Parts: sequence; C-alpha cells; structure tokens
Amino acid sequence: MNDIGVRDAVAGAVAQDVDVVVVGAGQAGLSGAYHLRRVGFEPGRDFVVLDHAPRPGGAWQFRWPSLTYGKVHGMHALPGMELTGADPERPSSEVVGAYFAAYENRFDLRVRRPVDVRRVREGENGRLLVETSAGAWSARALINATGTWDRPFWPRYPGQDTFLGRQLHTALYPGPEAFAGQRVVVVGGGASGTQHLMEIAPYAAGTTWVTRRPPVFREGPFDADRGRSAVAMVEERVRRGLAPRSVVSVTGLPVNDAIRQARAEGVLDRLPMFDRITPTGVAWDDGRHVEADVILWATGFRAAIDHLAPLRLREAGGGIRMEGTRAAADPRVHLVGYGPSASTIGANRAGRAAVRDIQRLLAGAPAAV
Repeated sequence: MNDIGVRDAVAGAVAQDVDVVVVGAGQAGLSGAYHLRRVGFEPGRDFVVLDHAPRPGGAWQFRWPSLTYGKVHGMHALPGMELTGADPERPSSEVVGAYFAAYENRFDLRVRRPVDVRRVREGENGRLLVETSAGAWSARALINATGTWDRPFWPRYPGQDTFLGRQLHTALYPGPEAFAGQRVVVVGGGASGTQHLMEIAPYAAGTTWVTRRPPVFREGPFDADRGRSAVAMVEERVRRGLAPRSVVSVTGLPVNDAIRQARAEGVLDRLPMFDRITPTGVAWDDGRHVEADVILWATGFRAAIDHLAPLRLREAGGGIRMEGTRAAADPRVHLVGYGPSASTIGANRAGRAAVRDIQRLLAGAPAAV
C-alpha cells in the first residue's frame, strides 16, 4: 500500500492513501469497521472511519430525551459486543451513545470526528477521492453508512408559509412538555408519529393525527418469515433503482399495551391527510378545519447521500440501484444502512457482506453474485 498519497489536481491537496474509507459511525459504519478489523485491515493504515457527529452514538445521540431505552423497538447489538444491563428508564441517546463509545474503544476503531464528508468523486488510478473538512483520502473502496438523520423530509402543502403557529420535524422534537396547553397536529403514520401522539396527549390541549394512508397495526409476533418478507419488498425497490422505503414502513405498527390504551382513548383516531394549511390550522376540501398551535411533521427521513452525487450513481427512479450492498454503477461503493439494511440487525449483516465483497474487489476477484 502506498502511504505517500496522491495529489488532487483540482484542489492541489495531498490525499492520504487507504484501502477503505468508512463514512459514518452509526450502527452500519461501526459494523463495517468491525468486520474490516476482523479480517485484518488496520485502522488508520488500511482504513479510516469518518464521522461528522460530535460524539459517539450515531443518530441515537440526537434522539429526544423522553425516548428512553425501554421504548426502543428492536435495538440489535453491534457485532462482537452485547449491550447488557442498560437501564430501561435512561434516555436511549445516553445508553446507545455510551455503548457505541465503549465499542469504538474496545475494537480500537479510531473514529475521526467531527469530519464532514463534502463529496466523493473519481480520483487517480482508479481510486476514489473523498474530500472532507479534515482533508482528503484516496481510497480503493468506500463503505457509505451515512443513514438518514441529516435529511428530514418536510412535505409541502398549500398555505404552509401562512401558518402562524410553530412547525417542527421529528428531528427537532423536544419532548412532550414543550406542547403543554397547545393544540397539536401530528403528521405521519410511522412509529415516531404514534410515539409523539401518546406522549403529547396528556400535556396538550388537544391532538389531531393525520396520515396519507390508513395506519396498519400489526398484532402478534414479528417472526422470521414476516421479517424476510418485509426486507424482500425493500430489496426489490433498490434493485430497480427506486428510492428505498424503510423496512418499518412495510412491517406495520406493532401493537402493545400502550398502543391499545391510546386507541381505546381515541388518541390514535386517524384523519386523512389535510388538503391545505391555513394561518390558524389545517383544512380539508370537504369543509373541515382543525385549529392548531403546532404542526409536528413526523414524516420520516431520506438517505443522506448527496456527497456521492459526483459519482452519478442515482437511477431515473431516484434511488441507487443495488446489487447486495454495492452500487450497481460502481462496485467500489457499498451502501450499508441503506434500503433493506436500514435496521440495526440489517446494518450488522450488511457490514459483514460489504467487507467480504471489498476483500474480493481488492484481490481482483469477481464480485460475488
């Protein structure tokens, strides 16, 4: 391996040579780094992990304080180190942040932060040039594990700019106490929307739930067959180059005692999506109008992959066509935590699969089918 580096002809900067750059140190990025380490890649010499967050914890560190660890659905342990003894009443941001920090230390992953990856483009001699706020790296392969937290999705509706109240997204949700005595419209039929509603209802003057599609509540255990079916639906989209849907969006909302109580109390009585926003609330074309002080958009996130734009990986359908974890248009680029691997257990498996594929790529062997 050449540690002298190559010169970026455009910026004139010297880029450090590594075999693999891992972008992101959430569940997916740490999984990829672990498996690189496990098969013999040395952190700092053979690969580098770049993370733009201020501290360990991935997107978990930004979760609202009222999302305690006991409320988290399906947090799967990172490979090689279990998360044990966590206090279910402690905020998940603290629990997972401490766990990720301990994990980075235990496996000596040497995550560099805060580092903003600005763009990834074609470099010299068939390598990728990763340009960042902390310099440039020249890599033979890339594991992109940037998740979605940095790209909250805000739908646009007529009259949205006229609303006199407050609008905020799940990404900036402060906890239920901030809505005391207010009339709140929650938009979105996912897990975050239902959690927000159930938390806010005891504090607010009133809540209204609106979703584009009727919510699907799932009774009974989520067994392996149902899990594989859900993942297969998401895989089919990315295989066709369409923008991925989250795995959660095709599994439905798991019913527990809190959900049952909220449904019985009318907190989870859903209305169809409104047609426009007024200065004082939301309105439907049939004449209905709901007064509101706050509109909370629990409308999800999109993949944070704009830094990959110079590689022209996107298909006409808006997504990146995938073959396993690698981008079909560029076998040097692997996306973990994207599409079917956008879950904690999926990210672990994707990290392992990406590293296997990268080993073959660097050895000059054909990619696995």
